[in-house]
Amino acid sequence: MAKQGNASFEIPAEMRAIAEKSVEQARQAFDSFIAAAQAAASSADKQAAGARAGAQELSGLAVRFAERNIAASFEFAQRLVRAKDAAEVLALQADYAKSQMAALNDQAKALSSEAVKMAGQGDRK
Repeated sequence: MAKQGNASFEIPAEMRAIAEKSVEQARQAFDSFIAAAQAAASSADKQAAGARAGAQELSGLAVRFAERNIAASFEFAQRLVRAKDAAEVLALQADYAKSQMAALNDQAKALSSEAVKMAGQGDRK
């Protein structure tokens, strides 16, 4: 029995080849999985960056419109202060209302157009 305990155990060449092939296939599968995960993460990051940039552009446009509207309101207030009579006040009010409605309409169209453009860019990525 002592000789059997000292006898070396050899793995058959076929078993070794199968094991090596299995390990290599597992490595390839893992590498493919990692590459796909990295590509997905990169794509998600690009889409998020695009969305952030689009949102910043849209909010910047909204701020510029708000600044214009506030400036127009102050200009209107200055004209009202200088008005000579009620008729002039009414005329100034009518002009201001007309110009602001046109400006708000144009601004709404521009914001809507930007939002549609931003959504379209997100769909293409």
